[in-house]
This record gives sequence, structure tokens and C-alpha cells, in this order.
Amino acid sequence: MADTLLETDAAALGDLLRDHRGADVLVMDLRRMGAWTDFFVIATASSAAHMDGLDRHVKGFCREKGLEILRRSGRPKGGAAADEWRIIDLGATVIHLMSARARAFYDLERLYSSGFGGAPRETGAA
Repeated sequence: MADTLLETDAAALGDLLRDHRGADVLVMDLRRMGAWTDFFVIATASSAAHMDGLDRHVKGFCREKGLEILRRSGRPKGGAAADEWRIIDLGATVIHLMSARARAFYDLERLYSSGFGGAPRETGAA
């Protein structure tokens, strides 16, 4: 049951980012890989202001659902790096808000498919 709730929350976060015009939103199920987290939710933001907005929507979602944000990096007003990549760590789910440039450079989808010997499963795609 807990796994179903985790998957539902990760998929809902993906939907939330899509609803607010996050580009190329991907929810990656990493559970079968034995990774340090169960899900990645990755979205591309079109600008620093857009990333700020997506960040606020994720924070509101977490507050509404009673999900604790364990760590955040690249917060607003965090310098140039904050405009490229923000990480919001919920423990079982990690949200990556990235610029197109950072997403292409770090290519988390490829890293997590080749690094663990198989492609992670996408879940909750609209």
C-alpha cells in the first residue's frame, strides 16, 4: 500500500508540473534498481522565473499532502546555479527542476538507465 501511495504522489507531482507548463516532465520509477530513492520527477523550466513558480507549486503540493521536504538545493536567490537546477528531496521522491541546458548536460535519464543496467520505468505519463 505504501508503494502505491508513493507512486500516486510521484505521478501527481508529474501532473502538477505538466499543468504548470513544465516541459518534458518525466516520472522515473527507480524502485527495482535499488537506488537511494524510489522516484525521480524531472521537469524542464523555461526560465528562472518559471523555475521559481514550479518550485512554489511543488512546495504548496507538499504542504497540502503533508509531505515533508527533507532537503532543497538551488533555492531561489541561490545564485546562478539556482537558475540551472533545483533539487527538492522528499526522501522517497526527488524532484529535479532543470534548465534545458542543465538537463541536456547532466542527462539523468541516460545516467540512471545505463548506470543501473536497464532503463528505469516511466510512470504516470499523461
